[in-house]
Amino acid sequence: MLEMVFNGSFMPHGHCLLWRWDLLFLHVGGDALTGLAYAMIPIALIHIVLKRDDLNFDRLFLLFAGFISFCGITHLLGLFNIWHGYYFIEGVAKLITGLISIVTAVVLWKLTPRIVALPSAALLAQRNQELLNAQQELKDINMTLEAKIAERTRELHIQASTDELTSILNRRAILKDLDNEINRCQRHHQICSVLMLDVDYFKHVNDTYGHQVGDEVLIMIADAITQTCRQTDSVGRYGGEEFLIVLPQTDSQQAYELAERIRKSVASISTQHPFSVSCSIGVATFDETLDMHTLIKRADEAVYNAKEKGRNCVSH
Repeated sequence: MLEMVFNGSFMPHGHCLLWRWDLLFLHVGGDALTGLAYAMIPIALIHIVLKRDDLNFDRLFLLFAGFISFCGITHLLGLFNIWHGYYFIEGVAKLITGLISIVTAVVLWKLTPRIVALPSAALLAQRNQELLNAQQELKDINMTLEAKIAERTRELHIQASTDELTSILNRRAILKDLDNEINRCQRHHQICSVLMLDVDYFKHVNDTYGHQVGDEVLIMIADAITQTCRQTDSVGRYGGEEFLIVLPQTDSQQAYELAERIRKSVASISTQHPFSVSCSIGVATFDETLDMHTLIKRADEAVYNAKEKGRNCVSH
C-alpha cells in the first residue's frame, strides 16, 4: 500500500506542458505563490486565536486554518509533480482537503445565524451613543437629586436651629452660638455680653386674650429685637416668653445701651387689644472667670432685678 502511495514512476506533469518555458513559468509561479500565501494565512489565523481568547468562533478559525493549509499542500505537490509523478500523494492531500472543506462548510452554515446576529459597527455605534445619552441622563438626574438633597439638608438644618413660632434661633442654636462666642473670647482674650429679655405680664395676656394672641405678641417682639440688633448679634428664643441675645465684642455699657434701644422698640409695639407690651432685660458681661451657664445665670438674675424695679426697664 505504501509502495503504491509513494510510487513516483508516473509521467511528470511537465510532459503535459510540453516542457514549454512559458507554461512552466505560469504553473510554477502560480502554485509557488499560492502555496506561500496558503502557508501564511493559517499562521495568521492561529495567531489571532491565541491572542484573542474572547472570540466565540475560534474552532471555525482553526478549521479555516486547516483547510487553507491542505490547499497549500496540494499546490506544492502539484508544483513538485511537474518534475515527478507522485500523484497518489497529491490525491490523498486533495481528499483530506476536501474532507476538511466539507467540515468547515457545515460548521460555517451552523454558525451563520449567530454570525449574522452579531451587531454591525453602525449598530454598535448607535448602542454606544444610547448608552452615553443614558449615562448623561443619569448624571443629570444625580445632580438634580444632589441639589435636592442639599436643599433639603439646608431646610432641615434651618428647622433644627430655628424656633418654629418666631423664626429666630431656638434654644439649642442660641446656646451653641453663645458657647462658640465664649470660646472665641477665651482664645483671643476679648469680651462679649448677653441680654436676657423677659416679656412683662405675658401670663396675663395668655390667660385673658388666649394663646393665639400671646403667640402674635412673641412674634412682634422677636421682630423688634431682630430689627434693633446688629448683624453680628445672635437672637434666640430661650424658652416661653424669654429671649437671649448674644453680643460679640460688646462691653457692659454698650450692651446696656443696646438693651435700652430694644426695650423702647418693644414698648412701641401696638396691638389691636387693650394692653401695652413691655419687657424686662438683664445684662451680663463675660469675663474669663465665667462659663456659659454662670453668664446666663447672671443675666437671669439681672432680669429679676429689673422685675423688682417695676418692669419695663434694663438692669445689670
